[in-house]
Amino acid sequence: MIALLRYQAALLVGSHRWLPPVILYAAFLAIGIQSGGPILDAFGYAAVGVLPVTVWLTRICLTNEPPAARSCTATAAGPGRVHLASVLTAAGAGLLLGLLGTALVVLLSDPHSAHQVAVPVLPATGAGLLAVLTCLLTGLALGALCTWPVLRVPGWGIPAGLLGSLLLLVLGGSPANAAMTGLVTGSLHGTITVPWLPAAAAILLAAAATATACALASRRG
Repeated sequence: MIALLRYQAALLVGSHRWLPPVILYAAFLAIGIQSGGPILDAFGYAAVGVLPVTVWLTRICLTNEPPAARSCTATAAGPGRVHLASVLTAAGAGLLLGLLGTALVVLLSDPHSAHQVAVPVLPATGAGLLAVLTCLLTGLALGALCTWPVLRVPGWGIPAGLLGSLLLLVLGGSPANAAMTGLVTGSLHGTITVPWLPAAAAILLAAAATATACALASRRG
């Protein structure tokens, strides 16, 4: 598996297809995170941006190889393992972006709430990192379900990913929405809400979606 991960990571870096989602996330942070802004609001904003970017990165990693090369890799290592390596590579890329976004929040934001109540930086950072992880895993699950072999028609992947990202960010039952709402609401009163339950739900969602996609890849490969 380590060799497959290194191979998929090299494919991602060498393709330069990672540039658009990275630029999108950088622009998102530049617009939404202002120097001196409330730290919990900024953590929620940075986490939200990770979701659609991870959906995009997952789609890139799962479609990076030409069909002939994919067939050779799948024959050598098994289609399910190849599919899993692609998903894990996307998760690693999304996590790296999320960590950079979190670091930027810590550097630029004011450790106070919207009403100037002091907010401890370390606990707030922990909550922000867990919110990033929640949004990342939620985006990973959506990305895995919006690409072959779950979707047999390639043209449906992009609109499904866009619509799914929007719904997961605004619907109250979404782990990503719950994590973001907890941070933003806590910023009003200076209280830190650690999104343990949303993170647990996101882990289960990502695991189920990835397992389903890998099983279908093995069956249809």
